[in-house]
Amino acid sequence: MDFQEFRRSHIRQNVDGAAKCPHSDECGYEESFTALRGILASSHHISKSNDYRLECGSMKNFIDLQINGCWGIDFNSSELSEHDWHLACKQLHGSGTSEFLPTIITDSLDSMVAKIQRLANYCEERCDGNAVATGIHVEGPFISPVTGYIGAHPPSNAIPASIDAAQRLVEAGRGWVRMMTLAPEMDPEARVVQFLADQGILVAAGHTNATIEQLQRSIDAGLGCFTHLGNGSPAEMPRHDNIIHRVMKFRDQLTVTLIADGHHLPGWLLQIFIEWFGVDRSIIVSDAISAAGLPSGYHTLGNRRVWVGEDGVPRSEDRSHFVGSGALLDQMLPLLRDDLRYSHENLGKMFRDNAKRLLETAQKRKTS
Repeated sequence: MDFQEFRRSHIRQNVDGAAKCPHSDECGYEESFTALRGILASSHHISKSNDYRLECGSMKNFIDLQINGCWGIDFNSSELSEHDWHLACKQLHGSGTSEFLPTIITDSLDSMVAKIQRLANYCEERCDGNAVATGIHVEGPFISPVTGYIGAHPPSNAIPASIDAAQRLVEAGRGWVRMMTLAPEMDPEARVVQFLADQGILVAAGHTNATIEQLQRSIDAGLGCFTHLGNGSPAEMPRHDNIIHRVMKFRDQLTVTLIADGHHLPGWLLQIFIEWFGVDRSIIVSDAISAAGLPSGYHTLGNRRVWVGEDGVPRSEDRSHFVGSGALLDQMLPLLRDDLRYSHENLGKMFRDNAKRLLETAQKRKTS
């Protein structure tokens, strides 16, 4: 029995976060799982505590605007079951996350519609003691197909933005689509940005090489955020005129999300971005995939196989680029708290309050 089969068949998660196997006296898996937790905790990016919330004091109730899955559960899977959905919600609650936006990435439009419909059904359910999905983040398909900017998304499914396609995605969510990431150059007149903003949806730019003019046009139409700044872009870009510098021009108009696992952005660059945009315009997201919480090896994101190395970072099979992260928000907190020395108040803003405010601000724009 491999680890994923074991997790799906045997693991029961208690409220206190201790993993139990109902057949531990017979199969010995509980002892093995305890050992595995120790291996995972050996990374300095991962909490060494069974319940990190105790170490955080009142620093909990994280809000994650971008998460693709965790603990072997892929929110982009066409076979995502209700059982696995509830298990993921319970695991997230155990790691200190109280609210999250399950994220659907680029696929064929029909497939994305089906996945959003499934997630909308699960979002309508509430279980005590679980993290709550307060909406769905749709990342794509209106993103750049260009190598480097496309990131881990399938370029064949990246398409120009249209109101008809956007409406299909929004209607599939039955009111649960709360955030959408697109490339402004795929919506050159910003009509889709305005359509989405008028629905009360937070519109973010990402996986893009938009010009200054395209960014400004989208901002004027309702764009309010930039998704995982410093990622979803090529390893090599022009020295001055590049997407990171263009976004930095709009620091008084855009809020940025940042992946703080210590790999997607080195700590010093993470700090520069936060200081440039300000604590009030910076939000930490996990961008975690199903590999989060699991050991190294092959895992999945939608239809893709992903390799996770000993450092816990998911990469493409050819190891050429990152494919989401392998860390949850509680595992990102130490970098900002202990290494970068941000205050409790500012951590609360970046891990919780700013996300809540941004979603509420988007909702206020909703037209009747």
